[in-house]
Amino acid sequence: MKRSLIRLVALCLGATLAHSQDLSSNLVVRDTVLANGLRVLVHPNPTVPSVSCRLFYATGSVHEHPGATGIAHMLEHMLFKGTRKVGVTDSTQDAVFLPRIDSLNTLVKKARNAGDTLQARRLRKEMDSLSACHRKFFVKDELWQVLREKGGTGLNAFTTDVGTAYFVTLPPTEVELFYWLESDRMKNAVMRDFYAERDVVREERRLRYENRPDGRYWESLERMFWEANPLGNPTIGWPSDIENYDRAMAEEHYKRYYGPQNAVLVLAGAIAPDSAFALASRYFGPIPRGAVFPEVVTRDPDPAGQKRLLVTRDQAKPRMDLLFQTPSILDPKAPAVEVLAGILSGQSGRLSTVLVDSLRLCTDAQAGHWAQANASVFVVRVTPAPGADPARIEAEIWKILESVRKQPVDARELLRVKNQVAMGKLRQMRDMESLATELGFDAIHGDWKLVNTFPEAVQKVDASQVQDAANRFLLPERATVGLLTNKPKEAR
Repeated sequence: MKRSLIRLVALCLGATLAHSQDLSSNLVVRDTVLANGLRVLVHPNPTVPSVSCRLFYATGSVHEHPGATGIAHMLEHMLFKGTRKVGVTDSTQDAVFLPRIDSLNTLVKKARNAGDTLQARRLRKEMDSLSACHRKFFVKDELWQVLREKGGTGLNAFTTDVGTAYFVTLPPTEVELFYWLESDRMKNAVMRDFYAERDVVREERRLRYENRPDGRYWESLERMFWEANPLGNPTIGWPSDIENYDRAMAEEHYKRYYGPQNAVLVLAGAIAPDSAFALASRYFGPIPRGAVFPEVVTRDPDPAGQKRLLVTRDQAKPRMDLLFQTPSILDPKAPAVEVLAGILSGQSGRLSTVLVDSLRLCTDAQAGHWAQANASVFVVRVTPAPGADPARIEAEIWKILESVRKQPVDARELLRVKNQVAMGKLRQMRDMESLATELGFDAIHGDWKLVNTFPEAVQKVDASQVQDAANRFLLPERATVGLLTNKPKEAR
């Protein structure tokens, strides 16, 4: 699933607090880096009964190229298929079947590309039959079963533009199992049952994008928004790329990116840092640091002008989006952009107050800031009310944005947003799963200390900085405007 480091300033807090919250008490995080480059972050919290465990790899769709889009997401699926030790009863037979199935897949692709549909079907049937024999040696979902038997909850994974994460929450006495399983997956993963899983991913894409008007609309809008930056690659991959995956592509990505120097191990909860570091050294320390790969350096040029996308689909739920490029999360201006999102968003924000409460042109109106490592995006998103004129809605949005550019925000608005950020951090300090995920994201975005320094920087933002951010980034000529509309009945 495509996700980003979403720092949407709290949308649901009602009353404004009487004074700004004190964020001087930072989260306690212990940090070490093993000799092979693996970073280990530990937040000890003896007041909770469990440990939230995360392993992040700094690889996602931003590291892909045409022909292989979505391969990081495909690899995420494959790592649940097991290793040389997990998920199989006979590793020798496993190694025999894999190349034979690969060879048949190559023949299927050749026949399909040559237009020989009958031959492609015959070969695919043979390939499926061989795969069925191969599955007799599988131990289905063994990794899931082992962790659940030990009290594991929340076992899952996700892939984003910039990272892939594997996670589970365990009782403190069972945390060593996480180390064993993840270190084994880091060095011994086997891409078994690859082609059947490829079909699963292709179906996942069909359900989430081809069959959903808003899915394809958003995918097209993002592709228009990011012109050069590979952040525009769809995390799930383009359909033709998915259909042409082979196992060697996943193995190549695995060998290139799944090394200790490209990984961050995060633990939050009832675990002592020294114990966590010792286990990391024992299980991950012997693994070679992995290949060195070049940094993603491609950035979008300054916008040539406003871009617009209109998508009309049957049974679509209308929506309008305005997207603006903003700087990296590490940029000094990022906290002011965060406050700007809060000024516009939420039930008390300017967008909802005008468009929903006053003019009743929309049923929902929000703003958000997706702050990332090399570039970020500011989004204004509204849901038009039935019968509302999109042109008028857009005109009113520009009036609201212009008001922020022309006049400094008042002290009450500024205090409301700062208090929301403060309350969000306080809630996060109590939620170990959320905290562990945030630490991992901050680390792969450049600095795990952002978990402390970013909320603190927000508290220091003043009205002039917010106004400056609006005048720099929320300009009509910098916008990508998207509109999804429902196809008229007479045109269906």
